[in-house]
Amino acid sequence: MIDKNSPLPIYHQLEEGIKKKIESGEYQPGDALPAERIYAERFNVSRMTVRQAITNLVNERYLYRVKGKGTFIAEPKLEQKLTGLTSFTEDMKARGMEASSKLIKFEIIPSNKRLAQQLHINEHSPVYEIKRIRLAEDIPMALERTYIPANLIKGLTENIVKHSLYQFAEDKMGVHIKSAKQTLEASMANKEETKYLEIEDQSPVLIMDRISTLDNGIVFEVVKSTYRADRYKFMIELNR
Repeated sequence: MIDKNSPLPIYHQLEEGIKKKIESGEYQPGDALPAERIYAERFNVSRMTVRQAITNLVNERYLYRVKGKGTFIAEPKLEQKLTGLTSFTEDMKARGMEASSKLIKFEIIPSNKRLAQQLHINEHSPVYEIKRIRLAEDIPMALERTYIPANLIKGLTENIVKHSLYQFAEDKMGVHIKSAKQTLEASMANKEETKYLEIEDQSPVLIMDRISTLDNGIVFEVVKSTYRADRYKFMIELNR
């Protein structure tokens, strides 16, 4: 309902009404939003007011537009808390979702200077280079490139890396991943990311760099993950 006597702007009331329909499940992801004209006639407001409300919801990622087709309900973003060191598989399992991986590359390469410095190994030492698409319910969520010293974790195979590396390392190899340093930044998708994440050119993405360390101080991995910004968000709780 729109209350024209309310101090809240009409476009804001309309935004909140659409949000409630999305959150209640009345509007499902992929559904087409009613046309601006329908909202304008239903609430006796201008189409400019309706357009402002819809544009705001598009900017907030509740909705998305398809040229020549209309406006649609967006998929909700997955939220990852940055309060613990977990794998993608563990994150999805905690949500009751099925995680899977599509392996793009798996080989042993000599480390370059930068990678050797990050892994605390000698330059040209062998490392596993693993490139995977991480999926949730068969939807591409992230493109992940992982580098692990080959002399640290022996016996990795293509079949193993299609699943959880952390689980294999801890359960089968007996190592304990203790901590990690992460950086997170916004970027625009490059051609490779556009292809594998099935997004539009220059779409916004979130880049996460992680260096994980074992309980004995040895560096376990260097990971660069590119997450779809339209499907993923990160959350951190701060205490004063």
